[in-house]
Amino acid sequence: MALKLFNTLTRKIELFEPLDPANVGLYTCGPTVYNSPHIGNYRAYVFGDILKRYLLYRGYKVKHIMNITDVDDKTIRDSQIQHKELKEFTEFYTKIFLKDIKSLNILQADKYTKATDYIKEMIELVEVLLIKGFAYKVEDGSIYFNIEKDLSYGKLSHFKISNLKKNASGRLMKDEYEKENIADFVLWKAWAIKDGNVFWEPKKILNRETELVKGRPGWHIECSAMSLNELGQSFDIHTGGVDNIFPHHENEIAQSECATGKPFVKYFMHNEFLLVEGKKMSKSLGNIVTLENIAEKKISPIAYRYWLLTAHYRTLVNFTWKALGGAQTALDKLYDRIIKYKTIGKVNKNYQTKFHEYINNDLNTPQAIALLWELTKDKEISDVDKKATMLDFDKVLGLGFAEKTAEEIPEKIIKLAEEREQFRKTQDWDKSDELRGKIKELGYEIEDTDDGVRISKYM
Repeated sequence: MALKLFNTLTRKIELFEPLDPANVGLYTCGPTVYNSPHIGNYRAYVFGDILKRYLLYRGYKVKHIMNITDVDDKTIRDSQIQHKELKEFTEFYTKIFLKDIKSLNILQADKYTKATDYIKEMIELVEVLLIKGFAYKVEDGSIYFNIEKDLSYGKLSHFKISNLKKNASGRLMKDEYEKENIADFVLWKAWAIKDGNVFWEPKKILNRETELVKGRPGWHIECSAMSLNELGQSFDIHTGGVDNIFPHHENEIAQSECATGKPFVKYFMHNEFLLVEGKKMSKSLGNIVTLENIAEKKISPIAYRYWLLTAHYRTLVNFTWKALGGAQTALDKLYDRIIKYKTIGKVNKNYQTKFHEYINNDLNTPQAIALLWELTKDKEISDVDKKATMLDFDKVLGLGFAEKTAEEIPEKIIKLAEEREQFRKTQDWDKSDELRGKIKELGYEIEDTDDGVRISKYM
């Protein structure tokens, strides 16, 4: 059964055919570590994780690289506000990010590449662009990419150079710019006072003469240098949010292909935005939601993952606390079932075929989740085979079914729960509450649901 994916480059769903039949090169645009990411940021990583898990499930060997942007305008600005050295500042937020993705059950990348570890590669890439005539130096020593020299510029975002508005005077000294300010972008920024002690000296790094002056890289050149170095001049898949399409990924393509003369990435894949209560998340609206906020409400990060999977990655989604609460309830019911099914039988081939069909269709997780529920309610399938099939699906969905299977409730706790249930039936609420308290003292929590009693470890 063929895997088909939506390619932003062509705006079409295409048959997935990797450059190497057995191996897949995958690059994920990682975080800029200047604050704690919000849940919208994590949508990109959950989507990328489903893609990676399915490629592994199908038997591909996946080399997965995710960057950590630890030097740019934002990291320098905010580290200075906090009066911290750049490395100390960015490592603090890097640790938060890595902890968060672990809580979301996202598989680790083969390598997390920090921008500051690839400065030499960035310098050498800029030199190639200068030599080939795609870049130029301005008065202060900064180096820019000339988009008019790249005849295919705009092929990802579908902008046409003839329609672009340029800066009336000077060049933008920012890593990012708005769509109405499309212009040549910076590759290497000459040191300025506002950068403080954040700079590199290319002559010392290369131990030879170079046109690059004391300074630092622009944002876009960072990802090109890291991906080209780790995955080669051409690789299979590059993922990110739709906000990365322009200018970041457009500029990555331009500088990479002009430098190497080869196609950069075969498939670009992007997830849509996430709204909160119908609005875009922003500090001014005070509606930023983090995984820490979710945990404060006693909701599991995996419930957020489950909620994301109920919508296709290319659809705009609207986060509400009510919806997330519903996702937690639904996930708990699935956990109840996987725990209740004591032994593991055989994967049901009919359901497995349907599951493949849905995921092969551009990672259609909403249909896969619906199929999961259909399986649990199918009276023709034995409990042991249901369990095996759910565990098989979860190799892709990543909802932690195997971990729940491993959680065995002690016999003593089960007996206390059964005893409590007898008191509830006779409406002896005092005795019932007394046993609930005893169970809690022993480290377990009991909850009465429409599907029966649920026992879990007390957090």
